[in-house]
Amino acid sequence: MLKNMKTSEIRELSTKEIKELVIEEKNMLLKLKMNHAVSPLESPLKITSARKHIARLMTELSKRTLTEKSEK
Repeated sequence: MLKNMKTSEIRELSTKEIKELVIEEKNMLLKLKMNHAVSPLESPLKITSARKHIARLMTELSKRTLTEKSEK
């Protein structure tokens, strides 16, 4: 799993990079959930952390799309 980035670090990324990170993180979350279903994870908080990280990325992505629409 990628390290959780601060919001300021996320803002510095390009839109394309954020989209790629969202895909990677969603795949990682899916793997974590499957592994947890088979045998309990050492730290189930990793699942929560991954979900929050995806939410941060998605929030920045939606902010960018809203600003693009309002500028047009």
